[in-house]
Amino acid sequence: MDRYFNPIYSCYGVHELCVRRKGSSLQFRRWSSNRAHAKIWMALFFKTWERMVLFHCAFVALKARCPFTLSVYPEEYALGGENVLFRGQIIDDGFEHSLAVIQDHKSGGLRLHAAVWSGELRKCPVWTAFVTYQSESSRWMDRRSRHRIWLKDITPYVFCGNYKKKHQMRKHGEFEIYFTDKYAADAFEEIFRVDDGGTQGSEDVMDVPVRGPSRGPPEEGFNGSVFEENMSRAPVPHRHHRNETATMTSLKRSLGSDPLASNISSKVYVRSTKSGKVQKIVRELYLRQDIPCSSKLCTACLKTAPRDAAGFLPPFVLSAAPAGTKKYKQGHYIIPDTNALLNALDLFETSAAFYDVIILQTVLEELRNRSLPLYNRLIGLTKSEDKRFYVFFNDFRLETYVVREKGESINDRNDRAVRRAVKWYDEHLIQAVKAAGGRKEKVPAVVMLSDDKENLRKAKKDGVEACSLKEYVGGLENAEKLLDMISVVQENREIKDAKTAELFYDEYYSVSKMGTGVKNGTLHQGIFNVSPYNYLEGSIKVPAFDKSLIVLGRENINRAVQGDVVVVEVLPKEQWKAPSTKIIEEENMNKDENADAEEGESVVTEKERRALQDEVKKVHSKTSEGRPQPTARVVGVIKRNWRQYVGHVDESSVSKSAKESRKQQTVFLIPMDKRIPKIRVRTRQAGEIVGKRVLVTIDSWDRDSRHPVGHFVRSLGDLETKGAETEALLLEYDVQYRPFPKAVLDCLPAEGHDWIVPPSTDDPGWKDRRDLRHLEICSIDPIGCQDIDDALHARPLPNGNYEVGVHIADVSHFVKPNNAMDAEASIRGTTVYLVDKRIDMLPMLLGTDLCSLKPYIERYAFSAIWEMTPDAEIVKSEFTKSVIKSREAFSYEQAQIRVDDKSQQDDLTTAIRTLLMLSKKFKQKRMDAGALSLSSPEVRVEMESETSDPIDIKTKKHLDTMSLVEEFMLLANTSVAAKIYEAFPQTAMLRRHGAPPKTNFEELANQLKTKRNLDLRMATSKELADSLDTCVDPKEPFFNTLVRIMATRCMMSAEYFCSGTQAYPEFRHYGLASEIYTHFTSPIRRYADLVAHRQLAAAIDYEPLHAAVRSKGKLEAVCKNINVRHRNAQQAGRASIEYYVGQALKGRIVEEEGFVMKVFSNGFVVFVPRFGIESLIRLRDLADVEPEGDFDPENWTLRTSGSREVKVELFGKVVVRISDVLEEGSGKRKVKLELVKTGGK
Repeated sequence: MDRYFNPIYSCYGVHELCVRRKGSSLQFRRWSSNRAHAKIWMALFFKTWERMVLFHCAFVALKARCPFTLSVYPEEYALGGENVLFRGQIIDDGFEHSLAVIQDHKSGGLRLHAAVWSGELRKCPVWTAFVTYQSESSRWMDRRSRHRIWLKDITPYVFCGNYKKKHQMRKHGEFEIYFTDKYAADAFEEIFRVDDGGTQGSEDVMDVPVRGPSRGPPEEGFNGSVFEENMSRAPVPHRHHRNETATMTSLKRSLGSDPLASNISSKVYVRSTKSGKVQKIVRELYLRQDIPCSSKLCTACLKTAPRDAAGFLPPFVLSAAPAGTKKYKQGHYIIPDTNALLNALDLFETSAAFYDVIILQTVLEELRNRSLPLYNRLIGLTKSEDKRFYVFFNDFRLETYVVREKGESINDRNDRAVRRAVKWYDEHLIQAVKAAGGRKEKVPAVVMLSDDKENLRKAKKDGVEACSLKEYVGGLENAEKLLDMISVVQENREIKDAKTAELFYDEYYSVSKMGTGVKNGTLHQGIFNVSPYNYLEGSIKVPAFDKSLIVLGRENINRAVQGDVVVVEVLPKEQWKAPSTKIIEEENMNKDENADAEEGESVVTEKERRALQDEVKKVHSKTSEGRPQPTARVVGVIKRNWRQYVGHVDESSVSKSAKESRKQQTVFLIPMDKRIPKIRVRTRQAGEIVGKRVLVTIDSWDRDSRHPVGHFVRSLGDLETKGAETEALLLEYDVQYRPFPKAVLDCLPAEGHDWIVPPSTDDPGWKDRRDLRHLEICSIDPIGCQDIDDALHARPLPNGNYEVGVHIADVSHFVKPNNAMDAEASIRGTTVYLVDKRIDMLPMLLGTDLCSLKPYIERYAFSAIWEMTPDAEIVKSEFTKSVIKSREAFSYEQAQIRVDDKSQQDDLTTAIRTLLMLSKKFKQKRMDAGALSLSSPEVRVEMESETSDPIDIKTKKHLDTMSLVEEFMLLANTSVAAKIYEAFPQTAMLRRHGAPPKTNFEELANQLKTKRNLDLRMATSKELADSLDTCVDPKEPFFNTLVRIMATRCMMSAEYFCSGTQAYPEFRHYGLASEIYTHFTSPIRRYADLVAHRQLAAAIDYEPLHAAVRSKGKLEAVCKNINVRHRNAQQAGRASIEYYVGQALKGRIVEEEGFVMKVFSNGFVVFVPRFGIESLIRLRDLADVEPEGDFDPENWTLRTSGSREVKVELFGKVVVRISDVLEEGSGKRKVKLELVKTGGK
């Protein structure tokens, strides 16, 4: 190894750069004093020798004593006008090292970034240095020999994020770069050569991104640039000195001598750490003048705007001819402040108006701090090509940056920044139009929108064009409909302030009081869940108690909504209550309530009070059902789970006069989700939206309002129409169903459906792939499956063993990390399967064609291959990228018929039989290890082929071929999990299923013991599996299935996680009795599988692991999202089946047997196996006159007397009459059950 020794000093010792003569690699060595004990710190590999040597030379040129700062993902800091020349990354002992060299096209300046990422920002040492060329002559580079290049008049800057040693290394100097290879010197000269006529010396460019210790990776770029909260930008220095150095005293660096001080400013932040300490963060800002206005009217910005890495100018966003209004007939651009977006983001999303909108960086950052969901929605708007939303970085533009004045609040400073930006835009556009020879009258107005009266007053004083949302919307053509989308919270508060409002609810504790209480154990934090049977009862699971805390009554719920993160206070023990045994539904309890009435009403109605009295009077018996549980009250909300809600307007709340007019009135919106309270909405469209499925948003829930207050967003269509109900379902479960954007579609292969596996094995696509096209491979899937993820093969080996392969679609070949398609897939998380449609995670071209393992076509695959004995003992396993050609695509039914047909003796059928034989042995081993065989109702809705209307409901039959596929998918997932964990112990993408607390099964165990004298043991999964096997009723075969369905509901949810976040014993998958598990076999429809593919490819040295897949922080965020998406997809699928079952039974009346699953004091729940449905039968449904009920909580028995006498008990068989009904509460057509008789048919 030849070395050109030039040490780079750091506070961690000396890092020697070693250049190898052979191979394009670069190594660091580190030592403190004794070179003999040098250790390799990291190595980097480059695509070309020239790039590697250039990287080396850049370090030699600096010779900098570099302090350490904080940063992650330096390669994402490339700005417009810059080019990342190369980057390198490697993981060593769980640490991620990265280096990057970035060149600025204007000056040739180099920026170097070195980072060590340990998974925790606070412990991430990084240094960053910048070279600025300031020569008066453009000939700053001098080639003096074959191997030597001199760089003249260079000013290197080195900055440190903690500012303890922040200083300018040298003011001026010359540096010699020695190249070990002449061709490398030629390449360097070629890259940085500047012609004599260039403008090299006319501009000074320096780019210093400084990150605070609490910030994560930057967000994706907007409009071709990169955005990060308070991220510094590359400045174009301005010679007018500005006195903004007051807050820089802590930097221990004099700016007076700095030639670039006129463009240096700073921001000071104060934040509290987890340990309770206060930390001061100072961020330096470098202001520039080339951030464009992005208006197509402006030619000045067109000339000065920075280019991207390829030298192209990102397209300008704002239209040259923006739309006009009654007031702004010449056209206008909109600049909203934060209040406008907080109160009416729905307005900005509408397609009827709000185009050509300028989003200021100040507003975007403030919105992110106030509401992350709204921020994410706004980010989506900035990426929409149709809406023309442009993010303007006003805090990095010299003319629009404002310094916070002494005594000025942050909000006031931000408001002033908005007004400054509006004024600058107005003046800038006038100059631009004038320069182009246009008239001032043709200049579009720049309008600030705000609902802050003080901001509007100051804007008027400053001569800034501004108006309120209501005033602006009133000037639009479709004003009446759009006005409904404006939050009336502020207006209502002002009206109430004029009066003395009655307070219904207790005031929330302060944030500091809640934090202290949670820390010392007097208060508890958790997620609030509402009972699906009693809207006045909620529960919160907290670590301090084995059972969930009960919250009973409106006063104690205290404005908490389903899913809110709340803080509760446990009530005195004498106030503890037992869980409710009564069904209480809001639509029946508060029917015909006046939506406009506020004054004089109490928080608890008389009907609710009477219903709760029954609970209070309950005798505390010895059973768990009667025993009081810890009861609490909500004292504060940490995080609201408010979202857009789907529902319908309560027709009884709409006045008859309003139906015929456009008069604004208050109505009640009844959400589809019964756990959400009624929402007060003010609208001018009451008559039009009655009988429609509508979308609303909650704006507030103040102490003086019995119900939350919201605003109307849009109508989805008439109730019960297929389109409206399907969209309602997708919105309700937050399924991303928008069409794939152009940026995603641009990532698809240019050949489209004509893409094929390259015919020549010399093609790069074949590199390191095994040719498995000769194998008898087939796929087995549900009927009509188009996105075929997996295929299998089996063949005997000469030694008597079998070779078995699972071949999975190689999606990672087409979806590369961090591109637009990958980002979209990570957001969607999973494909969602509804009865009548599929919402894909990936574009259809990939999912149903290029990735799908269709028969008779060559496809890329990722194969797991085992050698196993006839007793299903694994001898060896291997993983490889491959090319396969499936022989056939079977449905489960077709494969089963083929296996059962003894006349079929071909190789493919023999292979399926071999797989079936082995799968049975694998399943038995799992069961012996304690795997659970649980159950859930599964039905299939048959559709009419032409109209897609439901015509029948069939219960899914379980076939042996289903178990065949399941067992080998489980084997593949388990094998891959072990492999990627071995390779990446800190960042493997895994899936775990936690053991359920014993309290989860306590009620079911008591029920089985009382009703059937059966013992349910839960110490281990093996004990639970064995005891479930004993839960049988010789007279009723379905009883065991019923128990398994009920046991499934007692389980914890399985979840994805990053291996470094859990101890190894917590990896266990309880249901599968597996020590380690992941998802690998469905990358077309699950993002987790795609991540596992990338990690497995790196584990077998097929390709290096991308930074996004080895960052623990990023993977944790991915896991959090896909866990939510997976759960939502399941719920959306079940809701779709429920809707179509109701439609299939529309107009039909049938009688079927059912089983009682739950008993209340005023009703019971019946499950009907034939249709896989369950529904509530209330006492009032038993007869025209509601009979009296006598509930025995110890024996789960309900006896009625009076108008009808029946005895209903838990697990009992009943006969029910099934029909359909339009449910008044949710507006959904649902199955209605009526009790015919107890006992069987």
